[in-house]
Amino acid sequence: MGNLPIGERANLLTGQAKKGGITLMNVLSAAVKAGRSALNEYEAKLFLAGFGVPVSREIYVADDAAAIKAAGEIGFPVVLKAAGEKIQHKTELGAVALNLKSEAEIRGEARRLLAIAGCEGLLVQEMVRGERELVCGLTRDARFGPCVMFGLGGIFTEVLDDAVFRVAPLTTNDALEMMAEIRAAKILQAFRSQAPVDRAALARIIVAVGEIGSRHDDVREIDINPLKIRPDGTPVAVDALVTLRAASTVGE
Repeated sequence: MGNLPIGERANLLTGQAKKGGITLMNVLSAAVKAGRSALNEYEAKLFLAGFGVPVSREIYVADDAAAIKAAGEIGFPVVLKAAGEKIQHKTELGAVALNLKSEAEIRGEARRLLAIAGCEGLLVQEMVRGERELVCGLTRDARFGPCVMFGLGGIFTEVLDDAVFRVAPLTTNDALEMMAEIRAAKILQAFRSQAPVDRAALARIIVAVGEIGSRHDDVREIDINPLKIRPDGTPVAVDALVTLRAASTVGE
């Protein structure tokens, strides 16, 4: 099951949950019990997909040969990433290789990425097209509890600091208001021959992040960045980080 594309695996696990088997929550609870500080990117997206967050098509593999096979299934060009609990800021670590178009490129980059400290496996991911990048996340405030953040993503997250917050849980109206409140709200409209953002789909993502924060105390933070907008206006989580609270502090 580890070589299934992430969306198919999430659907499979959800179906098994109804039969009393493995559940998406096992991914979270096992990590917390093991004292881990975060889910790896594949696990994070699997968890988010279980709440209806659309994620990029990707396959988790162990080595360069499997990465080449996965790329053939997904279709070139692809993105290759190092994945691991400790690999949380990939750009700084050089843990991402973009727009790989051949088996030779994948083989070379796979071997380089596997040598990065903390790398536990590789993510072979579709190359998502689109120029607009947003961010959606969760943080926990000492006074207000779980809070959802939404704003400009990618490299603009820290540079432009254009984000708004709401206390979870959220309604669809809350999510729509957040979209209207960022300074660069026009980016959600038709843009350079690309369709307007599907606000209903985007609202469902924002609400889902709030739902996770309200239901799962062991999730400390979520960072979906970038939340990329395809040319047809549909949002997709291209990268995601889920950090965890230590098992001894959950419920405190």
